[in-house]
Amino acid sequence: MTDPGFGFTIHATAGAARAGVFTTPRGAVDTPAFMAVGTQATVKTLDPRELREAGAQMILANAYHLHLRPGEEVVRALGGLHRFMAWDGPILTDSGGFQVFSLATLRTVSEEGVEFQSHVDGSRHRFTPESVIAIERALGADVIMQFDHVIPGQSDVAAARDASERSLRWLERCKTAFDLTGESGAPQALFPIVQGGVHEVLRHEAASAIVGMSDWPGFGVGGLSVGEPKVEMYATLEVMDAALPRERPRYLMGVGFPDDLIEGVRRGMDLFDCVAPTRMGRNGTAFTSEGRLNVRRAELRRDPRPLDERCDCATCRRFSRAYIRHLFVADETLGLRLVSLHNVHFLLALMRAVREAIATGQFDAWSRDWLARHHSRPVPAT
Repeated sequence: MTDPGFGFTIHATAGAARAGVFTTPRGAVDTPAFMAVGTQATVKTLDPRELREAGAQMILANAYHLHLRPGEEVVRALGGLHRFMAWDGPILTDSGGFQVFSLATLRTVSEEGVEFQSHVDGSRHRFTPESVIAIERALGADVIMQFDHVIPGQSDVAAARDASERSLRWLERCKTAFDLTGESGAPQALFPIVQGGVHEVLRHEAASAIVGMSDWPGFGVGGLSVGEPKVEMYATLEVMDAALPRERPRYLMGVGFPDDLIEGVRRGMDLFDCVAPTRMGRNGTAFTSEGRLNVRRAELRRDPRPLDERCDCATCRRFSRAYIRHLFVADETLGLRLVSLHNVHFLLALMRAVREAIATGQFDAWSRDWLARHHSRPVPAT
């Protein structure tokens, strides 16, 4: 099932970590890579040109949100997601499984699919594996994800098995729908999602079943960073590294804090996404090489330094901490944009440093030193 126009080449390794290139019809993505999240066809407050200048190569959008508004047929009629949002690089769409299942009191799960109430206007909708593939086909993203059953991170074995096995059955239906529909434009690649909670046996079973089902162009690792302790997430990633083919990219879904990116790379993951950089940016928290910085803190009122003296993003090249604090105190929207841009740039630059460390044979020592510094920093004041 390897799709034309998609490929993955590994150029260097360091233990389980890999530096390579994921090729798509709309361009190459240097891996490991962080994908900024444009849930509703926009990375909140940021222009696509700014994302390119920051080094973004691939971004993410969400089928659930775009189905509710403006609707996938509107996007299709306007030329597809790339033209709609003026982004000419690769796009990945999440199927909306996480969003649907987070509506705990507003949805009903059956073997057929999920009926749910829109968080926007209360209207009723139904997602099935087939309908989700149709939505993602219409949106026209380069990589589309299967519809899966997502459960809380600390679910017991019985609940995790039920969700994982349902996800496998839904994957078969997604694959059938994907094979029957075909693309109207550029080729698309379907990624399966390995579920199973933090239970090693279930993860192995799911990975084995998925690998045996088709020659997939890549794999999603889901159901992590949803409430489980980090030590259990990292242990599960080690299971996934051993269970999944090394010649295909692995996408760790919904993970994007700086230390988690490095820990994920150390365990063989290649693609990452998270809303954290823009969400935290809008709330006034900046990622820096010295830890997180709350830009509203009173002591920044006269601080002439940039958010991070080691950062070369547009925000840090031009504006002081004092000015950015002023924007937040004055409730000026520019402040949200500047910190969001900085945070996205910070993670993209971090991944560039990761790739360089792998390529030069220094990743093991570099990552140990980086994580040691990160974890030795005091908890930031609020």
